[in-house]
Amino acid sequence: MLVIIDEFTRECIGLEVSRKLSSDDFIDVLVDLFAIRGVPKFIRSDNGPEFIARRVREFLDSIDVGTSYIEPGSPWQNGYVESFNSKFRDECLNCEEFPTVQEARVMIEQWRQSYNHRRPHSSLDGLTPAAFASHCAALTTVAALPTLKRHSKVETITQPIPS
Repeated sequence: MLVIIDEFTRECIGLEVSRKLSSDDFIDVLVDLFAIRGVPKFIRSDNGPEFIARRVREFLDSIDVGTSYIEPGSPWQNGYVESFNSKFRDECLNCEEFPTVQEARVMIEQWRQSYNHRRPHSSLDGLTPAAFASHCAALTTVAALPTLKRHSKVETITQPIPS
């Protein structure tokens, strides 16, 4: 499984389930996420082969996304993902059996949606990750309103959620 967490909102924005995930699979997931959420300044990960592969580094360099690799044997350097993984294991993986990969995808996606939309986080003042992300997006859009008044022909302005 490939777990992708937005460190700012604590949302699980990606949870890919497969028998095997390659660096090309990782790039495909990133391209989809970047199209939806915008391109982050950097990505933090461990030193797994799919994350440090030459193709991944070249791809991230080509779009000016920095990398921050945690030291081997130092999971505390990636605390948000480690915390998520612990909850994911306790609340989903240890409670279910997955006869097929497709069934695992469906059940894990249901759990991910619940985690993002129904599970309040104390670190987000009791909001769910999705509610916190919406709140932040609204604040960034409101902050852009004075700028909009200066541009008479602007039809749509989108603001990425800070990551």
